[in-house]
Formats: sequence, C-alpha cells, structure tokens
Amino acid sequence: MLRNPRRRKNQPEKHRDIHYREKKKKTKMLQSPKFLQPSTQFLPSPTPSPLANPQVQELPTSQSYPKLKKCCKLSRRELTIRTNSLLLFLLGFQSGAEPFRLSEAKAEENEKDTNPASTCGDKSLTKRTFLDISIDGEPVGRIVIGMYGNDTPLGATRLANLVSGSAGISYRRKEFVKIMPGYVQHGGVRSYGVDAEMANRTGSNLEAENLLDEWERAKEKCPGTKNLAGTVSLVVRDPSRPPPKQKLVARGGKLEIDEEEVKAAPNGTEFIITMKDSPELDDSALVVGKVLEGMEVVEKIGKVKTVQENTSSPYFKVAKLIGDKRAVVAERGFNRPYSKVVVKNCGLLE
Repeated sequence: MLRNPRRRKNQPEKHRDIHYREKKKKTKMLQSPKFLQPSTQFLPSPTPSPLANPQVQELPTSQSYPKLKKCCKLSRRELTIRTNSLLLFLLGFQSGAEPFRLSEAKAEENEKDTNPASTCGDKSLTKRTFLDISIDGEPVGRIVIGMYGNDTPLGATRLANLVSGSAGISYRRKEFVKIMPGYVQHGGVRSYGVDAEMANRTGSNLEAENLLDEWERAKEKCPGTKNLAGTVSLVVRDPSRPPPKQKLVARGGKLEIDEEEVKAAPNGTEFIITMKDSPELDDSALVVGKVLEGMEVVEKIGKVKTVQENTSSPYFKVAKLIGDKRAVVAERGFNRPYSKVVVKNCGLLE
C-alpha cells in the first residue's frame, strides 16, 4: 500500500531525522553476530547439588588440556609405528607360551620317529611262504616271506591262502605288472571271469572290505612308516580313485539316479614287495609280512626295463582331463615291464 507523499513532506525535518536514525540503528543490531548468539547473562547460575560426590569437583579443568595436547603431539608416522609395536607386544604376550609348546610337540614327534616300535618293524612271524620267480621263462630264484599272523591276521590269511591255493585260485603263472624304483607290484588275481568262478567254488571272497577295516586299525596303531624296505603288503585301496559319477537310468518307467564306478577298486589280492622305504604306500597297502630270503631276486625284478611314464606330456594331460579312454589305457601301461616276470610256483613252508 503506497503512502501519501504529501503527508511525508508536511512533517518537520527534525522528526524525519530521528525516524531515520532509529531505523538505521535497528538495521545494524540485526546484522551484528553478537545479537544472534544466545545470551546467558539472564540464566541462573548452576547451584551444586548436596548429593554430588566431592571428588568430581577435583577433576582437571580446561586449563590442563592444552598441556596434554602438547605432550602427546605425534606425527602420523610415529603414531603408526607405536601402534604397530603395541599390537605386536600384545600378540606376543598372548602367544608367549606357544613356541615352547610347539617345540615340545616336535620333540615328542621326533622321539616317536626314532623309536623302533613306532616304525612297526618288530613283529612276530607265524608262517612262511615262498615264491619261485622266472623272467622270460628263465628261473631267477626264490623269495621266502614271513607272515605277520598275529598283527594282521586277515591280510596274512588272505596271502597264505592265495599262495597255497586253498582259496581255489593261486598266484601261479600270474605276472608282475608294475616295477617302480622303490618297489615291485604283482597283479594278483581277478575278481571276475575264471578266477572268480574258481574262488566261488571254495566259498572264498575276493573283496577287500574286511581288509580295509584291518588297514585302518593298523594305521591307528602304528603312526610311523609301515612299508619299510623288504616288507610285503596287500593293496587294499586306491587313494587316487575318483568318486563315482551319477547318471540317469530308466527303471520301471521312471527316471532314477544311479552311480557309475569310474575305476574298479582293488580286490585285496595284489601284493607289493618293497626294495626301499616307501611311505607313499601307507595310504593304500596293508603290510602282512617281510622278506626273509631272496632280496637279490627282488632286485633283479627291479632292474627289468619298463614302459616309460609319460604323465608330464601336455597331450596326455589334456586327454585325461577330457576323459579320453586312450589316456586311461595308456596310464595302465606305465611302468609295466617289457619282459614277462611270472610266479612260476608258490606255496607254504613248514
């Protein structure tokens, strides 16, 4: 709403100057920052409570804080170094006794390793068997084996029955199929075909289920190396065996999931004779005896030329990765002797 200009002109000059000064003073007060801050002069001063603790009043005042800042003024690098050193000190304090415990545990392990009982070499012998070996039809000698009938009764009985022929089948005219730098391996008898039929006639079981239980007990009882030089063991499991594959099968008009065995499990008839300490065999072989005579015959078998292993070839790796059957067949032939190493005769000794 516009004011009347005539009325403003009619006012005296003195009144107009006073009005202008008051307006200017109000404008300055509003623009001042002191005017905007809350005023505490009209607030009542706090009175101390009679129930308050007198020790609270003795706390350091604000005047002491600058001194504290001056004392603790550190650079970022120094603060990082001191923090890390403090953390290392705390961790070392918490785990101060761990090195001593680890050293004690290592000392106990070393005592177990040096103890002859932990290597499972001192065992009582119950029976003796023999194997007459020939290479390419020429006899090379006899191997005499002592059996651990008290420590591994199932495995010793299995080997004795296969050597004597009381299981319906024996190792006669069976070949050695693998020759390694530290041991030689016999192929055993097959759990199918003629060998299985002959074993079924006498009621013999060519499965390795019971032998697996005995292998687990022997592993718990004897934590050290079991396959020492000159020991005889039965292959009861294959650590490298892949798990069974699942496939869909139509049965009775319905689809069902079935498991297909990728690789046949050992039947517990293949035996190994070691020429050197072979701890890698402890995960697959059950020790059932040791060689008493004829280690020179075993060394002759170990000198027979074999098929060169070619697992490092990139072509073989790719073929095995994609599941090519030719790679599986080739792998079975690795380390196989070129000559025919056969058990010509075998049996029990009195």
